[in-house]
Amino acid sequence: MRPANLSLPRHDWTLPEVEALFDLPFMELVFQAASVHRAGFDPSEVQLSQLLSVKTGGCAENCGYCSQSAHFKTGLKAEKLMAADDVVAKAKAARDGGAQRFCMGAAWRELKDRDLPKLTEMIGEVKALGLETCATLGMLTADQAKALKAAGLDYYNHNLDTGPDYYKDVVTTRTYQERLDTLAHVRDAGMSTCCGGIVGMGEQRRDRAGLLHQLATLPAHPDSLPINGLVPVSGTPLGDRILADGDKQIDSIEFVRTIAVARIVCPRSMVRLSAGREGMSRELQAQCFMAGANSIFVGGKLLTTPLPGMDEDSKLFQDLDLRPMGQPMSLAG
Repeated sequence: MRPANLSLPRHDWTLPEVEALFDLPFMELVFQAASVHRAGFDPSEVQLSQLLSVKTGGCAENCGYCSQSAHFKTGLKAEKLMAADDVVAKAKAARDGGAQRFCMGAAWRELKDRDLPKLTEMIGEVKALGLETCATLGMLTADQAKALKAAGLDYYNHNLDTGPDYYKDVVTTRTYQERLDTLAHVRDAGMSTCCGGIVGMGEQRRDRAGLLHQLATLPAHPDSLPINGLVPVSGTPLGDRILADGDKQIDSIEFVRTIAVARIVCPRSMVRLSAGREGMSRELQAQCFMAGANSIFVGGKLLTTPLPGMDEDSKLFQDLDLRPMGQPMSLAG
């Protein structure tokens, strides 16, 4: 395996090379990842993002982890798309609380043209607050991607979820290629991509390597790369399976390995600790930052799953001598 390039991203990683990174001695892997991180970022800076569910529940997809799928009985009530004024008020509160990026998520299989005017208004007003804007709205057409870009959308999130070999065990209502096609529309429109996956769904290490291999061989690496730890939800197929057989969830050391490999193969991406952070110890989060994670979601909730409170994050940042990206002061302000 060729040594990790600390300056320029590679797009020719092979799956065996990515698997070999996972197999490195833990200390060596984290050292390599930290070296790559320091070559491109200030290791004391972490980006803060906040995510709001602007349309909750009733999704036509059958993603086996998702509380918002209409296929499963999770007790979540489907809601209509929020009014733009309400979203902007939430975005302003997020900005005032220290968030640098505001993400808007809708539980749709794909964006419908009829919803575009309301969304473009929403995006434009959030952008005017001085925040980076991000949205996750399901599959897009090329024209829809262009319209979102014109409205001021900076980032579009569309996760691959897992490696291609395990994908059929997670969702059957959308193909892997359809996910890749949406990412291509986003790139072609000139927007930045936010794309990662979920670990702890019962997959094997090879599947985690397969996910990162897919991301590392895209025409452009994701600008943001979220790594989600599965939060098992009762009523979902994967959640029920994990709750009944907890040993299938990924352990902490393997989670850090995943963060480290993500940092090495996508050296310029913002590697984000996303869902599942509320259940992580402070020590595990610190290890993830050491291994190259440099972005988190804040605000107490990630769509429908919990996150640590701002006071907890402030204390963690203080104890680790971390600061919000681009700001000289502490998270506590």
